[in-house]
Amino acid sequence: MSRILYKPLGLLAGALGGVVAGAVFKRLWALLGHEDEAPTATDPERTWAEVLAAATLQGAVFALVKAVVERGGAVGARRLTGTWPG
Repeated sequence: MSRILYKPLGLLAGALGGVVAGAVFKRLWALLGHEDEAPTATDPERTWAEVLAAATLQGAVFALVKAVVERGGAVGARRLTGTWPG
């Protein structure tokens, strides 16, 4: 039963985590001294190094936030139900 309840809540938490990760990445990119907008792969005005650095940082931030959200959700579910979800 706890797995049935955990899935929809996990999806919602994941979506909110994506929004948070996007905001964190944008803030980090600006703090590192770059423009407000990170480069896209098809931006002709940006160098390979800048595009790849932005993609690497964005991937790391999203992976970190995903791990925090998923682990936090699993720990919270175990506290509520006494069993580990998944």
